[in-house]
Amino acid sequence: MSLDIRRQVSLQRYNSLALDAKAEYFCRLTTIQEVQQAVAFADANKLAITVLGCGSNVVLKSELAGLIVLVQLAGISHRRAGNDIYVTVGAGEDWSSLVASSLGNSWFGLENLALIPGSMGAAPIQNIGAYGVELCDRFVSLEAIHRRTGEICSMDRLDCEFGYRDSIFKNRELNNYIIIEVCIKLSTKPINNWHYPELRSALEEKLGSLTASGVTPQLIADTVTEIRRAKLPDPALWPNAGSFFKNPLLDRTQLASLVVAEPQIPVYPVAGGLSKVPAAWLIERCGLRGHRVEQVGIHSKQALVLINYGGSSGRQLLALAEHMQRAVKEKFDIYLEIEPTIYGSF
Repeated sequence: MSLDIRRQVSLQRYNSLALDAKAEYFCRLTTIQEVQQAVAFADANKLAITVLGCGSNVVLKSELAGLIVLVQLAGISHRRAGNDIYVTVGAGEDWSSLVASSLGNSWFGLENLALIPGSMGAAPIQNIGAYGVELCDRFVSLEAIHRRTGEICSMDRLDCEFGYRDSIFKNRELNNYIIIEVCIKLSTKPINNWHYPELRSALEEKLGSLTASGVTPQLIADTVTEIRRAKLPDPALWPNAGSFFKNPLLDRTQLASLVVAEPQIPVYPVAGGLSKVPAAWLIERCGLRGHRVEQVGIHSKQALVLINYGGSSGRQLLALAEHMQRAVKEKFDIYLEIEPTIYGSF
């Protein structure tokens, strides 16, 4: 069966911000053979390939040149080695459903990443993370098809060069690989990580006092889900891309200067002598939470979330983001880095 490739397709329904961009060429990919056919088509027609996945962490400009592919490869398999469970997941599988099904099977390690929107294939690109856990903590390897050769290659954790909301796929290898499956390592023994301050506080409210025996993987997942639902609007009702900016990482000198001016700022130490400060807190201090311009705005409950109120364009959304970046830079001398990947041109 030949691949169904269409021209001038609206992508409004394929991105969680509901931005109405147009794809020069578009197709869905459900098998490895279809991925290879898409690569061959792009090569024959000298087209770039852009992988959308679920479109939950992207900003689309008005025109996307080349071949836009929606990767929908399904399938979940596993093997057990002692207490370790190695789970291999097709790139098109839904992340939130994977977390829920893993818990249902008593495979632990993903609880802190509950309710993150998107597909499995997008998870390593972004190195998704929340409440003290990142994908790279559970990552084993992935298989991807190389854009130029069409060959299947395997990449381990070092190959992927994971960083904070970052990987090799967001930098020099952007669009050079199409991820087809990912292997993660979970455990039949609970891996309870509840020390992230916001999560710990929410658990303390439920339990009164925290003990290792009182905290369960299901409780962590349920609590994370409640926190996310309270802060983040449902994209089906209020189109958004989740957290729009990365939390800045500051060195000791930058942090010392900031704390003098803003002694109440929350600070979270991370590796390498750096400290993470909340981008949402910085934006709020600039008086921007709830700010709206035409059909785009900043969520009234979470300053990291930008919303398309209907009929907005990528241009309007990015103009608001730039306004936020300027305000934070002027007030704190900190540059906020956009978290979603931006595709296309105006």
